[in-house]
Amino acid sequence: MGKEKAKKRRHSTSESSSSSSSSDSSREKKKLRKLKKKLKKEQKKTEKLLKKKLKEEKKKLKRKQSEERSQNQEKTKDEASSDIPLELMEKSKAMAPMTKEEWEKRQSVIRRVQDEETGRYRLIKGDGEVIEEIVSRDRHKEINRQATMADGNFFQLQTGQKRDIK
Repeated sequence: MGKEKAKKRRHSTSESSSSSSSSDSSREKKKLRKLKKKLKKEQKKTEKLLKKKLKEEKKKLKRKQSEERSQNQEKTKDEASSDIPLELMEKSKAMAPMTKEEWEKRQSVIRRVQDEETGRYRLIKGDGEVIEEIVSRDRHKEINRQATMADGNFFQLQTGQKRDIK
């Protein structure tokens, strides 16, 4: 270990003697770095400006195209309404995929449906998801009693032995 330290010391002393010549090159490197940074900043600014101009031009083109489309659609609606029956138009709309808003609107509807077999009422959300209803203990017992009676009635209907239970 002692030899390694001595080598390091010798190496560092040789660097200090040549520091005057290397300081000039380090200054030049610093200047080059600064110039590169400035160039990059300027390049970024010009790129941003170009992007803004491109976006504005795209917006203008989209506006023009949408105006042209709307004019063309007005013309074609008059022509298409005479060619295509309304039933087909409505059917094609029904086959189109739902938008997110339409789907959320449909899913937000909660309805109470009676199960014919058990006589229970279930909460159905949207297109068929069954939701659990929170009820009190007494209400839960009442629901189970009614469901048990409905199960018995349904079983009797299936076997052909209907009897009236109250």
